[in-house]
Amino acid sequence: MEPAPKPFVVNNRLVLGIAVPMTLAYLSVPLAGLVDTAVIGQLGDAAFIGGIAVGAIILDVIFTTLNFLRSGTTGLVAQAFGANDRKEEQAILVRALLIALVAGLLIILFQVPVTRLGIVAMDVGPNVADATSNYLLVRIWAAPFMLANYALVGWALGVGRSFLVLALQTVLTLTNIVLSLLFVLDFGWGVTGVAAASVIAEMVAFFAFLPFLIPHVSGAQRPSLKRVFEKAGFARLIVVNRDIMIRSFSVLFAFAFFTRQGAALGAVTLAANSVLMHFFLVAGYFLDGFANAAEQLVGRAVGARFPPAFDRAVRLTVVWGFALALSLVGLYFLAGGTLVDMMTTSQDVRETARLYLPWACLTPLAGALAFQMDGVFIGATWSKEMRNMMLASLASFFVLCFVLMPPFGNHGLWAALLVFLGLRGLTLAWRLPVKRQGMETATI
Repeated sequence: MEPAPKPFVVNNRLVLGIAVPMTLAYLSVPLAGLVDTAVIGQLGDAAFIGGIAVGAIILDVIFTTLNFLRSGTTGLVAQAFGANDRKEEQAILVRALLIALVAGLLIILFQVPVTRLGIVAMDVGPNVADATSNYLLVRIWAAPFMLANYALVGWALGVGRSFLVLALQTVLTLTNIVLSLLFVLDFGWGVTGVAAASVIAEMVAFFAFLPFLIPHVSGAQRPSLKRVFEKAGFARLIVVNRDIMIRSFSVLFAFAFFTRQGAALGAVTLAANSVLMHFFLVAGYFLDGFANAAEQLVGRAVGARFPPAFDRAVRLTVVWGFALALSLVGLYFLAGGTLVDMMTTSQDVRETARLYLPWACLTPLAGALAFQMDGVFIGATWSKEMRNMMLASLASFFVLCFVLMPPFGNHGLWAALLVFLGLRGLTLAWRLPVKRQGMETATI
């Protein structure tokens, strides 16, 4: 017998039950990076700090591009969960884990050329290059476990177990912090110790997750190998992941271009923009929680073929997202100057940052709809539209930079960024009614 979808009610408690644990999980991510930098800073060698920073940027390009293993898995699993299809939930997870294993092994196989290419691209001095190489050649061994954890988080979020994601991230962060302190300060391993701590932390988190996973994937609901390797299932996962990867890489490219354009305006402007971008990055950790709620609830509604839950999920997550964004905007306008002073001691950078501070304060509001629409489209696995709207928004960003920067300088650059963030959300919202109508027709 085919599994029967189950209608469900979306309310504020359900939204917050997903969003709050996911927000806490995301906020723990920069904590580990901050501790790593502080620990290495105790050694008194600037090259070590630079090596970790450069290595982190190179890894961000690799792993953020592969983050589709998390978001793509979430949307597909949420739909299977909504359809009450336990076998397909598990089949999707196994497929994602297999892709994670293959991708992780390929990264390890090509670690030397990837490391060299990254160092050349970053154009750093010999001491920083050596520290970066020492860091990456150890850190990159975490790739299979890190990518597998992406898939596990995607599955857990897809079935609505956000507290399990928080537990996984907490284990990962605490293990990383404790081992970094031990390996660097007690054992004297330097950047290699920080890298080794990250590798072991990813492994510990993976194996700590298994006891919670095994009961769910055992018994009569376990899918056959034939179903796991079903061509159509793999094809759908690959197509969704491909489109999300293009979208993620486009976001990275946009912010890299923003940084490059800021650098052309001088070192002080570059530093000020870097400080101000933290306002948006911190806001992103909060807004992502409600975007994750949209992913799970929208995907579940699509799987259950229940439009009322879809509409309610979209409405509530957008309302909560904008409420949070407005709160952050207010906080930034009130305390922005103090926050800038906390992030830099350079008077020139402080004064320049204050000049462009209002733009940075508005980034949460400009990006709120983009975060929520991303969550909706990921949950519904409408990845083609998300990819296309991202590319259109990116093209608009380039045009606006070249039009606005000559007369307005850095003000023009920030204005182009805010329009880019806004267009991402508006273009997806424009496509939403068409896709929603198609969902209702399929239901009927």
